[in-house]
Amino acid sequence: MAWNIVFEPLIPAWTIALLALPGLAALAYAAFRRARGAPLRACAFAVLITALANPTIRQEDREAVPDVAAIVVDRSQSQEIGVRPEETSAALEKIAERLAREEGIETRIVTATNDPDGEAGTALFSALEEALSDVPRERIAGAIFITDGQVQDVPGSAAALGFDAPVHAVVIGRKGEKDRRLRITEAPRFGIVDEPVKLSFRVDETSAGEAPAGESARVTVRIDGAEAATADVAIGRESTVALRLSHGGPNVIEIDVEEGPNELTTLNNRAVVIANGVRDRLRVLLVSGEPHPGERTWRNLLKSDPSVDLVHFTILRPPEKHDGTPIGELSLITFPTHELFDQKLDEFDLIIFDRYKRRGVLPLGYYLNIVEYVERGGAFLAAEGPAFASPYSIYRTPLAAILPGQPTGEISVGGYRAEVTETGQRHPVTAELPGAAKSPPEWGRWFRTIDVTADHGEELMETPDGKPLMLLDRAGEGRVAQLLSDQVWLWSRGYEGGGPQAELLRRLAHWLMKEPDLEEENLSAAAQGGTLTVKRRTMADETPPASVTLPSGKEREVALEEVAPGRFEGTTEAAELGLYRIQQGELSAVAAAGPLNPREFSDVRATADLMQPIADATGGGVWWAGKNADDTPAIRPVREGQDAAGANWMGLQRNEQYLVHAVHQVPLLTGPLALILILGALALAWWREGR
Repeated sequence: MAWNIVFEPLIPAWTIALLALPGLAALAYAAFRRARGAPLRACAFAVLITALANPTIRQEDREAVPDVAAIVVDRSQSQEIGVRPEETSAALEKIAERLAREEGIETRIVTATNDPDGEAGTALFSALEEALSDVPRERIAGAIFITDGQVQDVPGSAAALGFDAPVHAVVIGRKGEKDRRLRITEAPRFGIVDEPVKLSFRVDETSAGEAPAGESARVTVRIDGAEAATADVAIGRESTVALRLSHGGPNVIEIDVEEGPNELTTLNNRAVVIANGVRDRLRVLLVSGEPHPGERTWRNLLKSDPSVDLVHFTILRPPEKHDGTPIGELSLITFPTHELFDQKLDEFDLIIFDRYKRRGVLPLGYYLNIVEYVERGGAFLAAEGPAFASPYSIYRTPLAAILPGQPTGEISVGGYRAEVTETGQRHPVTAELPGAAKSPPEWGRWFRTIDVTADHGEELMETPDGKPLMLLDRAGEGRVAQLLSDQVWLWSRGYEGGGPQAELLRRLAHWLMKEPDLEEENLSAAAQGGTLTVKRRTMADETPPASVTLPSGKEREVALEEVAPGRFEGTTEAAELGLYRIQQGELSAVAAAGPLNPREFSDVRATADLMQPIADATGGGVWWAGKNADDTPAIRPVREGQDAAGANWMGLQRNEQYLVHAVHQVPLLTGPLALILILGALALAWWREGR
């Protein structure tokens, strides 16, 4: 409860001042003339002015409200190094205990962690602002930060804080800590497959602010988990390595530097770059045995891709054709068999034989060259027509060594809808093809099948009566595919609704050229929003758990559940920033959580330099925590404008704020009382002046 006297004028204050001027002039004149009643007249005038000012006794029922002090605890990933977690907890416990003994202070403990997808680093002041958003600024007593000092959102001035109270910091760590870190200076965002790309980086090692001279460190570079290069590089100088991207799409490049002596952590000894591999003009050789309606389908498909360099030949004039036309009058060019199948065969990424039949155009030795080309890693696709079941079949050449289907000599004619086999439902070439989910599939019919016996390979598509339509196989280091119908072109023409011809042939070509996304056995992972998702594609019915190595080096297992035929997925928490390594048998994958090279680990040494300016600007202080929590500064209450920090103590501002629950007011000078006093004073003045 509080008492005080307040004035609530009956008329505006400026009006009272105007009215008082003539009276003051008259009183001054009376005093100058030494009039006897001047003092009494002055009393009457004073009562009049006081009555107009309306003095009131005010009684307030008040309740004192506590000041609010915030403790911001840095639990970012750099605070998980060594004994920092234990020292942070000990300092927090000691400060909270001392604050609990202070009357009139409400303590708010704010824990700040990393944003898994952010690049801002440690943001403690943002966490402070959010925690105090509902507190009036005049009630804030101060803020105490428990951190390693690596804070990236320190305000540039005290005014930017939004409150007028001291900011203190207790630094966890040791002065002059030593750490080695790797920093990318120039990295490729993309590169041509099998062409060299340059990666530049720098290894820094600091202790008490100085880097060693003349020392080197071993650096290992990996691409998609496989070692690509190693080198001894000079510490403190930029180094460059040349790498080759082995496949199209994202290539994860890791650079690791060996651990140095007495390092704080090895988390920043690693950097990651994702470079997209781009194939430079895929070269495809398409040889059509004769003109036919589906020939244009193959040509349009391959020419529609700007990255494909297509060489197409059609056998229009086989050797057995004799019509008497003079050679000089023929407009056809000679088929450059020697140049294509002997000198430049290895320059092609894919060879397609479309309804080709053995007519003596290619000597047997050239077929043998194709077999050797495939076994060395090439790709061969045979789109078979009726000639495959005839004596002119290419199966009667050395190609038989790599073709998975052996012709029976029979050709089946009649309408049917191609179906995806059970194996095909798992294989990435035919899995989830549009229209394949229903039985029969929702696509148009074909009308011819070349009957074969599948000696080896995988059967992905078949006729309703079980005859093979698509066979895939491996030969040495290369791959082979057979299409056993020459009527895929009906889908592209939209016959009976058409079908996924373009998607099917695109997948088939990419599988033949070993694109990672089309591999039967594939392990991949992605980290987003604090969750790591592991994906496994396999031809098996089940798959074991995947082993995940966290950026901190800890390991955990992730169980994988089937989400579709041949596709398994599993998730786990990805709270740590950095690179996650996933291993399952011989397969491996990597995934980066958050920024590829997080700011959080750019420098993990404890420092007071970043927090000192804001502490000085607000009157606060910065102290090193030390090994013993009892050395944490004591806490004292201070008033606004007083010193808020000493050698071994920190001050929190007392604002003495309160809430008013009720107000009672009583006028001191009511109208009748004022009139009596004024008339009495005037009467006494008249009496005094009349004597």
